Amino acid sequence: MQTSLESPDSSEAWVGRKAESADRVTEAPVRLMQATLDAVEAGVLPSELPPLWHWLYFLPGERQSGIGPDGHPKRGGFLPPIGLPRRMWAGGRLQFLLPLSVGEPIRRVSTIKCVQSKSGRSGQLVFVTVLHEISSLSGVVIREEQDIVYRDAPAPGAAAPQPVMAPTDEQFGCTVTPDPVLLMRYSALTFNGHRIHYDRPYAMQEEGYPGLVVHGPLIATLLMETLRAERPEKTVRSFEFKAVSPLFDITPFTVNGKLEGGTAHLWARGSEGHLAMQASAEVE
Repeated sequence: MQTSLESPDSSEAWVGRKAESADRVTEAPVRLMQATLDAVEAGVLPSELPPLWHWLYFLPGERQSGIGPDGHPKRGGFLPPIGLPRRMWAGGRLQFLLPLSVGEPIRRVSTIKCVQSKSGRSGQLVFVTVLHEISSLSGVVIREEQDIVYRDAPAPGAAAPQPVMAPTDEQFGCTVTPDPVLLMRYSALTFNGHRIHYDRPYAMQEEGYPGLVVHGPLIATLLMETLRAERPEKTVRSFEFKAVSPLFDITPFTVNGKLEGGTAHLWARGSEGHLAMQASAEVE
């Protein structure tokens, strides 16, 4: 099968590639995330970084001349130069090993674990799995695997895939009304230049979406925040999530969950009842 890599190197050549970076858990992103999420404790800094808020750090710093037409850094560099036009964060698995305090210096070692090509109903897909290990002065605090998917643009006139319906047996949840300001603020906080989140003409005309796309990590964070609001006394030990279908700024959606023993089952449900994201968290 022909590969989608734009270089003659096989995918195996990218497996094992590493990158390291350093940062500090500074206060400003925490305060601004509280405001963006409309948190009730906004303005009161937590002593420990809430789960998933480490995504506010180790931000990409590509020069403007290195940005591609989709707003992402141009293909190549640490990640393999895959030529498929759409790139999305498809899911991930995280372990929260030690608490991370606001103000701490942190270091991240990233390793490409796997590159796989597949053929799906919508065309060719390439999955890249990246392992991130984040350390503080106390040792490794977070171990995370990210799944990034590259895919073909939909063929003109192609039928949309049949949606999977979401569960309706939630014990808790809330409605989220996404708007361009929320998406812009989250893009700014994570320095995410992907134009599908803030450039409506690009999202609709170039990538064929019906509106602005809600960030997958934002949906995952909203699921986590719903769990934290419902069970503030619980400590999250692990979390995994998978994007099932996209959400857009044109309709509200709900983030929902239920607890079964030490496991929280979480999901995002679109306005017509379809499953947008499924997740689970181990808590104690």
